[in-house]
Amino acid sequence: MTLPSVSGKVGNLPVEVTSFVGRRRELTAAKRLLSTTRLVTLTGVGGVGKTRLALRVAADARRAFDDGVWLIELGELHDPELVADSVVAALGLRDQSSEPSPKLLAEHLADRRVLLILDNCEHMVEAAAELTETLLRRCPDLRILATSREHLGIGGEAVMRVLPLAAPDPDRPPLLQGLPECDAVTLFAQRAEAASPGFVLSEANQVTITRICQRLDGLPLAIELAAARLRVLTPQQILDRLTDRNRLLTTGSRDAPLRHQTLKLSMDWSYDLCEPVEEQLWARLSVFAGGFELDAAESVCTGFLERHEVLDVVGRLVDQSILISEMAGTAARYRLLESLREYGYQKLQEMGEEAAFRRRHRDWCLQLVQQAEEEWIGPHQVAWITRLKREQQNMRDALQYCVTERGEAEAEAGLLIAASLRTLWLTHGLLNEGRCWLDRVLAHHSGPPTTVRIKALSANAELAGIQGDLQKVAALVEEAKAIAAHLGGIGVRALVTHADGLQALFGGDLPRAVDCFGDALEVFRAEGDLLRQVGDLVGLELASGLLGDMPRAIACKEEVLAISEPRGESVYRACALWAFALAVWQTDHRQALRLLEQSVRLTRVVDDRIHLAWSLEALAWIASTSTGGLPCCWALPPRCQRLRVAPLSPSRPCAVTTTNACGSPAAPWVYRCTTSKCGMAKP
Repeated sequence: MTLPSVSGKVGNLPVEVTSFVGRRRELTAAKRLLSTTRLVTLTGVGGVGKTRLALRVAADARRAFDDGVWLIELGELHDPELVADSVVAALGLRDQSSEPSPKLLAEHLADRRVLLILDNCEHMVEAAAELTETLLRRCPDLRILATSREHLGIGGEAVMRVLPLAAPDPDRPPLLQGLPECDAVTLFAQRAEAASPGFVLSEANQVTITRICQRLDGLPLAIELAAARLRVLTPQQILDRLTDRNRLLTTGSRDAPLRHQTLKLSMDWSYDLCEPVEEQLWARLSVFAGGFELDAAESVCTGFLERHEVLDVVGRLVDQSILISEMAGTAARYRLLESLREYGYQKLQEMGEEAAFRRRHRDWCLQLVQQAEEEWIGPHQVAWITRLKREQQNMRDALQYCVTERGEAEAEAGLLIAASLRTLWLTHGLLNEGRCWLDRVLAHHSGPPTTVRIKALSANAELAGIQGDLQKVAALVEEAKAIAAHLGGIGVRALVTHADGLQALFGGDLPRAVDCFGDALEVFRAEGDLLRQVGDLVGLELASGLLGDMPRAIACKEEVLAISEPRGESVYRACALWAFALAVWQTDHRQALRLLEQSVRLTRVVDDRIHLAWSLEALAWIASTSTGGLPCCWALPPRCQRLRVAPLSPSRPCAVTTTNACGSPAAPWVYRCTTSKCGMAKP
């Protein structure tokens, strides 16, 4: 029995009818694996291009296989017992023997150099694995390249995950001439030219095209289906309609497998291959935005599954290429491609569990930010900053849920999440976003006055004060005072007193700021609230230093360092060093430089962009005054938009506050002249 020859070439690889785009690294990696391993399985989500990559790898490797490269398509097969017969048929073998097909295949391939491509094994994975293991054991020169949404799971298998095509960030797209380097954009452009002759990638449409590719996760099937719509829609219309991509992306090639003719059919195929428990977990995990870690999945899904079972089912979804697993620091992080997430969310709605799992997701976000706040002054601060930054999109979704759903519980949860995220917004310079969410949750909360509302008002006042919006700060503090008068209690009054101190500091009323921070500090010390304690200490240090009360400023700085250093805290330690540098820079440049350099190092550890900018600006002032470049404190802020003089008292010097024209957060600067009159005297 011999293998047939077609047109002088042994094998049955189909001729490519469309161009193959990109995948240089994947091609190189797959060919290297195939040269050293007898079984290579390409895994990935449906529509990611596993088959196309396998065919290109096989075509490039054809010369190494004297007896041919053979494609066996299993996608339309429904009976596992026919897998071996499909291989026999694809090879064109004819035999009247009654021997089982696996045995016949092993006999005929025993001394041949052949590459078999077993395409789309996922629904026949056990049968495909059994046949593969039998053939590899008995055929020493046989190699097999398989494509599947999950690996075959047999010895000697090399698994290579095929990821979506790279798509540029639409908010920072490369120059037009650099876009062809982006595989997703190149694929769209080439398929668009075929669908709509005359289409050209241009300056006018490049952002729209990159947004389409990014919204489609770089998934080749989805991109090709979207490009086909250019026959009747413009790129902008396609982008606008991607909110319902399953309906839009329905015009595939008629000669493609049915499951690849629409995006929904491709996902239906994947969903139907899952066990019921996997289908349900896929749907329930769709409440996460931007990915999740195992503890998050366990928190949200415990009750539906035992906590220890969640890992097992998550692992099975990873094996089937439903979930993508990536390393985030020392933890594994999982995510659904946006198309799969939307599909899963539709299933969640059909299951009638949307409301319940959005509440579970909200509760998990609330628990996470509250734990982060409790442990902020401690050795895990950097880890918490990193984690909260990774979970930003989840927090946004939870806050959105809180401001769109009715109910006192949702409104109160929104206040708690937003107030607890204050530290993240401050360290990462997300002041506008923080104020936006705080405004929204405060407006949505219509229940009775609570301590939580005071916390949210205080957080909003701090962010507004840093941006120089003193009118808003005054309104927020006034409301907080009214609520505190209604609620009573020492702790509540301390929260308002702290907010009042911020208003005084940002408004240039330094003596009142000292009094407010001092009063609040006593309460927070007694309560053991380290987070608010160090916040008041830094405020008191800054105000005291600017007033020239060096003993108090030194005492505050030392207390902050005594709290923060042993606990491995960095944010407030950097603040304390910066605040003291402001107090001494006019009289001792060297000490100020040392303090600011230490502050810069700490802000880099935690990626605290605001305090990093403040410290760098202060270093620039010192450099300028050291060379005689700036004659007076009036000239210190190089990007000053406006100056406001606030007389403190007849016996005290004046203070000047500034707001930067560039919008950077420099509003809290309060500069002290060394004379009782505001003039051009040198410091």
